[in-house]
Amino acid sequence: MSMTVAERTLLIESIQTALAQGTLETGEAVRRLRVEVTGLHQSQFAKMCKISVRTLVHIEHGEGNQTLKSLNAVFRPFGLKMGVVRIRREVN
Repeated sequence: MSMTVAERTLLIESIQTALAQGTLETGEAVRRLRVEVTGLHQSQFAKMCKISVRTLVHIEHGEGNQTLKSLNAVFRPFGLKMGVVRIRREVN
């Protein structure tokens, strides 16, 4: 699973865009980043992010009420953090 830096950057940007557009849920984005970019198992990734495996599982499954600190911890390795985005309104 060898990716060039450019490929990794494009993948991260595509996931970030899908999140911002609302076409990808936060948990699925985290799972895709973990699997497709790092190739790590949940236990390895959780250890790297300094969170529990249980917290990671809850984030990936969209369960519970995650803290901003936990969410930022899983996004940080990819140069991302949670933020506020403008809602796109449909023009009729």
